[in-house]
Amino acid sequence: MSNRVAFVTGASRGIGRAIALTLSRAGFDIVVASPEVENNEAVAAEIRAGNGEALTLDFDVTSADSVKAGVAKALADKSRIDVLVNNAGITRDGLAVRMKPADWDLVLRINLQGAFLCAQQVLPSMMRARWGRIINMASVVGQAGASGQANYAASKAGLIGLTKALAQEMASRNITVNAVAPGYIATDMTKVLPDEVKQKILASVPLGRIGTPEDVAAAVKFLASDDASYITGQVLAVNGGMYM
Repeated sequence: MSNRVAFVTGASRGIGRAIALTLSRAGFDIVVASPEVENNEAVAAEIRAGNGEALTLDFDVTSADSVKAGVAKALADKSRIDVLVNNAGITRDGLAVRMKPADWDLVLRINLQGAFLCAQQVLPSMMRARWGRIINMASVVGQAGASGQANYAASKAGLIGLTKALAQEMASRNITVNAVAPGYIATDMTKVLPDEVKQKILASVPLGRIGTPEDVAAAVKFLASDDASYITGQVLAVNGGMYM
């Protein structure tokens, strides 16, 4: 039997890159999908250096056409997509009272609508195979809220609702749909925060450390595996205890 195939959006760096590498080591062929073409190739080279298989896609989740074409190319090349990891995401922080409509729209389009478009394109092949895993990258902010992140919190809370609805729709086809909600993880997205903000966040983490992309990837690997076959519609928090 050919390897299972995992399609990872936003796989060019950070958590997405860690997920792609971790799933590759677990025996999956990886579709590295993001608009950062050079970074995609670097991640694919890393996967191949470890004897893994990788396909790269110049992939824009804000474009229904790009999503449709990308999924079609992956299916043509690999003949199957077993796991979809909706990891593509951005922030455009600012207080709600001053938030530009464009910053609200872009965050919702990438973080929430993008995940929906990807799931919609991938599901038919999973339904035919009667096996599938969709794993949506939520956030502790989608569970607890955060000042200055109304758009991001709304998009991630929306992703949790989408996860639960899809889980109910797809359960009869043996397709599980779950979310992973990372807390404070060391990535490019968090690196730019001022030091006093970082210290304040760290003080709110009972485990007393910043999470790594690999901590999140381990949770994704579990949900993508046969071991998680009786888990669906759940939110797995990887947050060091900062929200319980």
